[in-house]
Amino acid sequence: MAGGGRTQVRTQGKARRQGASRRSPAGGGESRGRLLRWYGGGVVTGVLASFLVYLATLPGGPAAEAPAAKPTAGSEPAAEPRYEFFEVLPRQTIEVDVDPAEVAAQRGTSDDAVYLLQAGSFRRAEDADQRRAELLLLGLEPRVEETNGSNGRWYRVLLGPFPSRSRMAAARSLTAQQNIDTLLMRRSADG
Repeated sequence: MAGGGRTQVRTQGKARRQGASRRSPAGGGESRGRLLRWYGGGVVTGVLASFLVYLATLPGGPAAEAPAAKPTAGSEPAAEPRYEFFEVLPRQTIEVDVDPAEVAAQRGTSDDAVYLLQAGSFRRAEDADQRRAELLLLGLEPRVEETNGSNGRWYRVLLGPFPSRSRMAAARSLTAQQNIDTLLMRRSADG
């Protein structure tokens, strides 16, 4: 009898497992198929919508083409504007009677002033020499000037004097590209 009790427990366990497994494939297969169809439909719809948006953004696509204005029977097509100042301006001259000293006085400058760029001011001569070397590699002609003031000894790295504003601007642009800040200085020509 003890053996018989064991067999019953085993058979009941198998019956339970078989019953549970029989129910899930029948109901789960239909819902799984329905879910896959909805998922597939959503993917196809998303891809189609993305493709249509892509086509609309292409240059020369339907959104880029604007309808051309059709001329009416009584009107002429509008002529394109003709710009003549390209030919006229180079041939024009303007004569002005102005004294260069007057212009310099109005600007607050004099002819004996020169412009320099200060590319750094350092406490140590080694630091100034390093900045000078960086500027030499850029093709500029720097010099180091030692100054003594109330706050001690300083070594200034100077560029110039420049023969024209355009040369000064070119040097300033070159130093700015290398992240070297410069200070524009105006001095008298004799000092």
